[in-house]
Amino acid sequence: MRPKAAAPSLPAGHDPAACTGVLMSFRDAMETIGGKWKSPILLSLGYMGTMRFGELQRVQHGIAAKTLSKELKDLEQNGLVKRTVLDTMPVTVQYEITPYGRTLEKLLMDLRAWGMDHRAYIRTGNVPKKTAKRVAKSGKLEVVG
Repeated sequence: MRPKAAAPSLPAGHDPAACTGVLMSFRDAMETIGGKWKSPILLSLGYMGTMRFGELQRVQHGIAAKTLSKELKDLEQNGLVKRTVLDTMPVTVQYEITPYGRTLEKLLMDLRAWGMDHRAYIRTGNVPKKTAKRVAKSGKLEVVG
């Protein structure tokens, strides 16, 4: 039987409540812009400007209409996207990024740049061979444990 390891000691001045608050803020941010589609939708609207639903669906290759609708509603509820219904026949709905949504531009561009660097990092063989693989169907690089 192995002896029980001692619990790690906290650094001097560590405030567990402040740490929890920081983690909660991070989770809030990830819930707001995380997932497969929210960030690409925001990038598209920020880069291309106002778009109709069908245009957004074409730009986001592979997204189902139901999923796009849900993601746009979430982004609208968080004040990142504005939905405008035009009185046309048939009705036209347009989406645009809000000024508040534009506050994410630097973060999203930094994430995009990191993703490009990370892809290059994996391709250059810096990751042990056993953990980097190319998925046959999608051609995407994945790191597996």
